[in-house]
Amino acid sequence: MRKFTALMPLLALFWAVSASAHGPVRQKTQEAIVINAPADKVWEIIKAPCGIKDWHPQVAGCDAEGSQEEGAKRKLTLVDGGWVNQELKKYDEKKKLIGYKFNFDDVSTAQTIVHAGEEIQVPMFPVANYSDMLFVKSKGANKSQVVWRGAFYRAYMRNNPPEEMNEEAAINTMNAFYRSGLEGLKKLLEK
Repeated sequence: MRKFTALMPLLALFWAVSASAHGPVRQKTQEAIVINAPADKVWEIIKAPCGIKDWHPQVAGCDAEGSQEEGAKRKLTLVDGGWVNQELKKYDEKKKLIGYKFNFDDVSTAQTIVHAGEEIQVPMFPVANYSDMLFVKSKGANKSQVVWRGAFYRAYMRNNPPEEMNEEAAINTMNAFYRSGLEGLKKLLEK
């Protein structure tokens, strides 16, 4: 019993160090909206490689290489001057599903900060290893539900992230981007 009691402080120290030594955790988020338009009509707008510039209020422009084949690329120019390069990772016409991916290096810098004595570039989307899926479900003859799901890590891959690059910043940024896009899509289709 004495040996166990003597080991207790060491076990507590080991637990404290290991608990604070983990890196980022993969985050998942989702936004959805119901649109008063048939699923086929909604899908025609979503599936176009650069159609996003017509319905997403934060996207000012788009250049695409390829169409709906996996590996096709597009560059979105944002209204604030930033950009993101995306690669098509999934496309399914029957399921009305499309998905893109990008990484930390595929996004322009929003700002440079100093954290832990080091200059760090904060990307427009503070995420890494990002992938998403956008799909349309029919909810009757003239009604659809559009769901936008994303999975990613925070942009700062080491421990003790700055607040601009932590999990909360990543989730809030992506949720706001999804919400404004889905609201823009609804507005376009219901006008």
